[in-house]
Amino acid sequence: MAEYSIGVDLGGTNLRAAAISAGGVVLDKTSGSTKLSEGRDAVIGDIVNSIEALKRGRPQDSLAGVGIGVPGFILIEKGIIVGSNNLPEFEGFPVRDAIEARLGTRVILENDANAAAMGEKWIGAGRDVDHLVLLTLGTGIGGGIILNGRVVHGYVGMAGEIGHMTVDPNGNPCGCGNFGCLEKHASATAVEAMAQMLHLGEGVTSKDVYEMAMAGNEKAKMIFEAMGRALGVALANLVNIFNFPLYLLSGGMLPAWEFFAPTMIEETRKRSFTYRNAATRIDKAVLGNEAGLFGAAYLPLQANSSVL
Repeated sequence: MAEYSIGVDLGGTNLRAAAISAGGVVLDKTSGSTKLSEGRDAVIGDIVNSIEALKRGRPQDSLAGVGIGVPGFILIEKGIIVGSNNLPEFEGFPVRDAIEARLGTRVILENDANAAAMGEKWIGAGRDVDHLVLLTLGTGIGGGIILNGRVVHGYVGMAGEIGHMTVDPNGNPCGCGNFGCLEKHASATAVEAMAQMLHLGEGVTSKDVYEMAMAGNEKAKMIFEAMGRALGVALANLVNIFNFPLYLLSGGMLPAWEFFAPTMIEETRKRSFTYRNAATRIDKAVLGNEAGLFGAAYLPLQANSSVL
């Protein structure tokens, strides 16, 4: 009897689930849309149905449990989502307990960026290290911290919100109430805002800015240099605080690496004595949007084993 687990990636748009072996092999996968317009119970029903369909396909195997990655802050001990703009109907709702009650199977709820960081640690770019930080560069910026092979949660589960690290005390206002958050200076949304400020066109997307930079547009290149400086400030702080061997970046902004990474690395080098004097790597994550599925699936396996 082989052991496996099920990882679920619940986003504001898509719902994906996969049965993954203890060795990190995808055994089966399902995907669909997140039907938020039909209400919370419908979404939970779809999650449960996806998990049960994957279970039915492996009647002879042993299910270690289910891991679910979700956007937003999570109160880990209570299994409750708080502060999720993408899943407003789940605010304050005991998601974990509701799904466990219907499945009769152990469920672990985890922040999506934390799950992605764990995925990279398990079978991705971080498989050879026990300590790493992952930054997810998308519409916003998420983060996950892995210490001794395990997710760092903080005392209620809100650790690793790197997107809300201050990189400019007098910077752009953020919805969290702060000014100068990293995600207001280095996310896809920030790139689009800078494009508007530089009059690169109405409705210009971050992909458009990338294509302009590829074509040699100097203003577009300036935008990515500004993004790189903000990331460099954040990374220098992270290197100085943690002295980890590896810092990974993932998400939809990675194609623009050649435009923002040189400035990012130089800014980190300038601001961190530790970076200049230790074998510290800043690199791309490798699992793409599969990282969260792998990481979510690994959580029950890890919880059931004393081996990291």
